[in-house]
Amino acid sequence: MIIYDRLYIAGAWTEPSDAEPLDIRSPHDGTVIGRAAQARPADVDRAVAAARAAFDEGTWRETPPLERVAVLRHFNALREKNAERIAQLIAAENGSAGWFTRAGQSGLTRQANAYLKAAEEFGWEEILTPSDPASPVRSVVRREAVGVVAAVIPWNSPFSAATAKIIPALLAGNSVVLKASPENSLSMGLLADLLDQVGLPGGVVSILPADRETSEYLVSHPDVDKIAFTGSTQAGRRIASIAGEQLKRVSLELGGKSAAVILPDADIRQAVQGLKFSSLLNNGESCIAQTRILAPRSRYEEVVAGLKELIESLKVGDPTDPDTFIGPMIRRDQQERVRQYIALGVEEGARLVTGGPQIPEGLEDGNYVTPTLFADVDNSMRIAQEEIFGPVLVVIAYDDEDDAVRIANDSEYGLSGGVWSASTEHALEVARRIRTGTVTVNGAAVGFDGPFGGFKASGTGREFGAVGLGTYTEYKTITL
Repeated sequence: MIIYDRLYIAGAWTEPSDAEPLDIRSPHDGTVIGRAAQARPADVDRAVAAARAAFDEGTWRETPPLERVAVLRHFNALREKNAERIAQLIAAENGSAGWFTRAGQSGLTRQANAYLKAAEEFGWEEILTPSDPASPVRSVVRREAVGVVAAVIPWNSPFSAATAKIIPALLAGNSVVLKASPENSLSMGLLADLLDQVGLPGGVVSILPADRETSEYLVSHPDVDKIAFTGSTQAGRRIASIAGEQLKRVSLELGGKSAAVILPDADIRQAVQGLKFSSLLNNGESCIAQTRILAPRSRYEEVVAGLKELIESLKVGDPTDPDTFIGPMIRRDQQERVRQYIALGVEEGARLVTGGPQIPEGLEDGNYVTPTLFADVDNSMRIAQEEIFGPVLVVIAYDDEDDAVRIANDSEYGLSGGVWSASTEHALEVARRIRTGTVTVNGAAVGFDGPFGGFKASGTGREFGAVGLGTYTEYKTITL
């Protein structure tokens, strides 16, 4: 059993204000796999005060950018050395299948390297060429740290969400208080262990697993300068209102209901195999999952049959089993939520092709749901409009390309999406018409050098690469 009975506050393991730890239970069978201290408002006050003092003293903020890069490069190397340990821990506490948690480790490396490269090439201070050659004024433009960053992350992919915020925030010279979900207390304890080894000044980083009430206390704290949030659209709206009232800087990476557009000339077998990963990654508990499959009427039943065969071939079970593709939902309430959506789909009149609300046989002790496919779905149905966050796919027919684009864009969300075609150039043309922050063509992986984020109710601001790094800075202009 793994025990973290202290909190990582201001760069040191510290006694929590509440001595009662939380039992961390396996989503697979409900057994206790660890215990961890949970932060309360008093712990937030200590973390924010230390972050404020560290920032104002300027030790880390005034460290030359390339020296900050070296420290974060060391952290990334430590993370790579512990990749298998991280993968196993997330599978145990989240229920994410081992194939997913292991595959994600190389993604963490690419994510970090993109930030490090951006920081090395970033225009931290530039002298502008006057637009009027006769002007006597010279302008020096600086990019400086925002201040104290409250980074709030969800439970579904904790290491990725954490490093997507901690690394650029620290590269820019900020202090960071990371608020993690209670379910991820163990993996985030490991993250703290790694950060503790890289030589950051005291006060610069705190990692606090905590409930929603404590999270709201953190983002409302008057000494927090920026909020970086990943989570539900509902929670994002609340955070945006708090940030607006206090004029805090804010970036929000929120929910999605992404469409995969299969064009008439696509290789259906290739598309279906690609959707295995684009639509069902992380047990379907992914904001970028392409869960609305848009198929041409001329090939509709071919797409449905291919997806049915795929879904029925996937092993559901123990996430530590190397043959498992889909593990359990993280919590019992999430399991029930997904099952209720499946029942709703039947009530709405969609055709249940495979799956259903029943719990898979032999897996009743865990938080399992049966992977489900619906056909004959109208885009106005709730199962087509609302984020289910589980292994539930819907197939929607379209008449022509304009109709496909219209349906893809007929959503309050705009986070991700995909296009499948025999012609990469034609797929690119269609991708340009879809109102979403990221679009993949023929199953390409999401890149980390370009910006990532959402349109509409999927959020504001961007992560990754130079653009993501820039969101943790303020512009200052000095004229001479």
